[in-house]
Order: sequence, then C-alpha cells, then structure tokens
Amino acid sequence: MSKAGPLGNTSVEIREIPMGDSQLKAFVNLPWKLYKGDKHWTPHLSMDLLGNKLLGAKGLLADADHPYQKFADTTHFMAYRDNKPVGRISAAINHRFNDYYDAEFGFFGFFEVIEDYAVAEALLDAAKSWIVGKGMKVMRGPGEYSNATHERQALLIDGFDTDPTMELTHNPPYYQEFIERYGLEKAKDYVAHMLHFDQPVPERLRVIADKIRDRGHVTTRPLDMKHFNRDVKLVIEIYNEAWAKNWGFLPITEEEADIIAEGLKMVADPGLARFAYIDGEPVAVLGAFPDPNYWLRPRWKWYGDSDAVRIARLLKGRRHTPRVRLMFFGIRPGWRRLGIDALLFDEIHAYAVSKGYKDCDISLLLENNDLVIRASEFMGSELYKTYRIYDMEL
Repeated sequence: MSKAGPLGNTSVEIREIPMGDSQLKAFVNLPWKLYKGDKHWTPHLSMDLLGNKLLGAKGLLADADHPYQKFADTTHFMAYRDNKPVGRISAAINHRFNDYYDAEFGFFGFFEVIEDYAVAEALLDAAKSWIVGKGMKVMRGPGEYSNATHERQALLIDGFDTDPTMELTHNPPYYQEFIERYGLEKAKDYVAHMLHFDQPVPERLRVIADKIRDRGHVTTRPLDMKHFNRDVKLVIEIYNEAWAKNWGFLPITEEEADIIAEGLKMVADPGLARFAYIDGEPVAVLGAFPDPNYWLRPRWKWYGDSDAVRIARLLKGRRHTPRVRLMFFGIRPGWRRLGIDALLFDEIHAYAVSKGYKDCDISLLLENNDLVIRASEFMGSELYKTYRIYDMEL
C-alpha cells in the first residue's frame, strides 16, 4: 500500500512493507539515523529482527516460523518525504493475546519518527486503518509488535537521562506529545526502580531473611548453568503462575522460553538468579542478569556499530558488567507474604557485592502492583523511569 497526503509544501508517502520483504532492512536501520549520537539509546542486534542464517537466528520481523509470527498477523509501514525515510510503525493482531483476554486488540509498535507531527499522524493513521480493517475494537501501543508483559514495550515518559537496560525502550520526549495529540489515552503505566549495591541491605529485611534461614523450611539454590535451559523453563513456569492475574500478562510459551534462554545464556551469572523450595517444591524465583546493553549500546565511533562489533564488545566485557536487571520476580500463590523474597534478595545482594556489581534495575513493575513495588522499595530501590501504554477505542 502506498499513499500520499499534503503536508504544507511537502508530502508524506506511506509504504506498506509485509513480513519478509527486503525493505525491512531499511525499516530496521531507520532508528540509527534518528538517534545518531544519542548516548543512551540501545537497539536490538539487527539479527534479532532480521535473522541470521549463518548463526541460526530467527528474526522477529523476517521469519514466518518465529514463535511470535505463528500466532499473529503483522505488517509494517514506512513514511517517506522526498523519497527519504522519516518514520516507521508496525501493526499487529496477536491472536493468542486476544484469545486469552476474549478481546479485539490491534497493536501498533516499532514506532519511530522525526520531530514532525504530520509524519507521526500519517503513520498512526496507516496502522489504525489496517487494524480497523481486521475488525479490531481497540488500538493499543506502542510496543514492538504487541504489549504482553514479557515483551519489549511501552513509551518512555520519564527518565530520559539514563540508559535503558536489556529489553527496555528509549525514545525522545516528543513521542508522548505526538501520541496523546493523536487521541490515544493512557491505559497503564509501568515503572522501573534502581537499586545501588553499595547501600547496605535494610536491617529489617536482613532480620526477616535470617528468621526464614534459621527456621530451615526454605531451601534455595542458584541457577544451574549445566542445565541452563531447564532452569530458564522453571523460571518461566513460576513466572507464568505468579503473574497470571496481572494486567497485560500473556503466558510465555515453551518456544518463547527457548528464545529467552538463548538470549540470556551468553551473559548469565548463576549467582544472580536463585530459586526457593519448600518441601522440595519450587515456590519462588528472583532472577537478575548482567545487562548486555552496557556493552551493546552504540559508541558512535568511526569503525561503526555493526552486530559483529557490538557482540565482540559484549564477549570481551560480559564478565565485568557493572549493572544488572532484575527481570523475573515471582512467588507462587499460596507462598506469598512469608518472607521468601527477603531471603532470596539478601542472598543475591551478598553475591552481587562480592562480585563487584554496582547497580540493579528492577523492572518492569505495573504502577498498581503495590505488593511488588513495596517489596522493591523495601529492598532499598527508588523510582527512576516511567513507561506508558496507550489505548484508542475504534
């Protein structure tokens, strides 16, 4: 699909790019021009989006057998002015999400645009028109393809002066103005907290952890690198059960768990992820991982920031990463409010300090998940970023 509309003395052309089309390379490369020189922006590796046959990587945007694509309809749009790319957006129907919620959502994502509302409006019009054509009742976004809790998603609305940790977004402040001007309204906010390991564990938390430890009914263990895929699947199993009633939750499938495991194995430090057991039954997990974004963030040097350069930097520095992201924090229903989280955090904190880690991003937390936010603050963390999801009734 291609259409043009007058915008002052110029015009914007919107071109539709279906999955697998060769033009997706331009779609993936566009943000490198928009964010040139930005010291915080950290994009995907290109092979995560376009695939790499040599390395066996499935591209989210390019491979029909990618786990996401098996349950979705997707398309992409690029905006051009004077034949130069000036913006992009995707539109998607995640059938698994809609079936889970018995709803009719269409999602927009991969939203990037120059500072020109007319271009943003044309892109959002294209996504909305496609979604309406699929019979959906609500347009939600931004995200990547959609807005399940485990996906990279949401618009950064506060905290632009710090780096995003792995799987978190970064964008210019004017995106919020454009999206709200278009008529999209807040559906939900997520927050991110930052904890500094040079701060001692709060005394009250340590007392609780010691009591649980002394009782001896809870045992813990770290991630087992010899059985890494098995343990990641256990993390996902606990996560799926613990988060089942949260807004935006969608169970992670076994195939998705395999991709998550593949992405984490290169950077995982087993002491940063711990399981808790009661009578031999796994009841909780606290899973933090060294942040690959610390090494994957573009350096904007003369030799470039290709996948090869960024991966080489990661491989060289991965054992010296100063910050981590706490990604998985789940306690199965029936075992909450027993102090298990305090015990796991106390152990991970001690390990992190011993290994020289400096900071821990705790995210993403639903703004109204008071139980988890209070637990995060109890550990000594403070709010440092806010992200937003938007809806529009169609």
